[in-house]
Amino acid sequence: MSLEFIDSIIDFLEPVNKYELSRDEGYKDVQLGKHINAFEEYFPDISTADIVLVGCNDYRGEGIPARSANAADAVRAAFYSLFHWHTEVVVADAGNVKTGATLQDTYAALRAVVSELIQQGKRVVILGGSHDLTIAQYEVYARQQQIIEATCVDAAIDLQIESRLPIDTFLFRLLTSEPNFLKHYNHIGFQSYLVHPNMLETIDKLRFDCFRVGKVKENITEMEPVIRNSDMFSFDISAIQHSHAPANRLTPNGFNGEEACTLMQYAGMSPNISSFGIYGYHPDRDEHNLTAKQISHMLWYLMDGIYKGKQEALLEHREDFNEFNLAFAEMQSVFLQSKKTGRWWVQLPDGKFIACSYHDYLAASNNDIPERWLRAVERS
Repeated sequence: MSLEFIDSIIDFLEPVNKYELSRDEGYKDVQLGKHINAFEEYFPDISTADIVLVGCNDYRGEGIPARSANAADAVRAAFYSLFHWHTEVVVADAGNVKTGATLQDTYAALRAVVSELIQQGKRVVILGGSHDLTIAQYEVYARQQQIIEATCVDAAIDLQIESRLPIDTFLFRLLTSEPNFLKHYNHIGFQSYLVHPNMLETIDKLRFDCFRVGKVKENITEMEPVIRNSDMFSFDISAIQHSHAPANRLTPNGFNGEEACTLMQYAGMSPNISSFGIYGYHPDRDEHNLTAKQISHMLWYLMDGIYKGKQEALLEHREDFNEFNLAFAEMQSVFLQSKKTGRWWVQLPDGKFIACSYHDYLAASNNDIPERWLRAVERS
């Protein structure tokens, strides 16, 4: 790891104190805190890290003035105390992004840190902060002119043009900025009573995909290929039921804790996602640190997903896949099923493969056009 890399981001970061996080008790050999290389006195060696944690505690995007509350450290305290099962997955911690003089300064600092880490080939986990920090997460790719697919998990769809708060409007910036580098957008877990019906029509016309929370809960496995195709992943804790995340004051409904962990596991299994953001946690609204613990469990399942993803074969190694040549609706296509994980891919007319599900394969077997395939072709 070069000194130039460290010099490029060190001024934007504040260290963490692992000893304080452990409540002055230290960590046992079997706890994650013993194995996470964190920025304390010196910036850690991240050369072998699979994921790097970055805290960002700015809430001005939702109208809350700059303050000293440290949501990221509350999550760290819970996460570090968990037992370390995935010894093949290496975690490093780069500390917290310093809060800027303005919200735009914080965006710029977070963007700089995440960009440098991704350029080092690292997956970055952002512990926010208000959900509008997703802007900085997206601009990492836009500044590199990288065309991406993004997935957001949120109870609401933040396109409320009548609001002046970035947390309510930031999706406009993602979806309409010019030049735009968003090839596709997925929204998982919206709750209908929180979303204007016309908004869904607009998103559908753009060929973006929205999945209502009830439909996702009926068959959550259908979200795995949605997330697998993505490059960035943003999760607002408002998508989690209040009973499982008491700091969520938006709605009592949503995903339960296990379902939130499953979605994070799917994100970890994706070979494409290079940045993960978990936003919207307010420690002062929490009860018994249950939301911090919920987020820490989601991080644990992210590690589990990364471990499972490492077991997957490359598509070029066709001997590791079952291959099915199918004709549906006068179209010829190829389905691949991994012998290692059981996951599925389907070939588009341009020869590229996208993630799909067994349900898509069954639809094609019945001479029906899989909706996932059709919408991908319409966007290409």
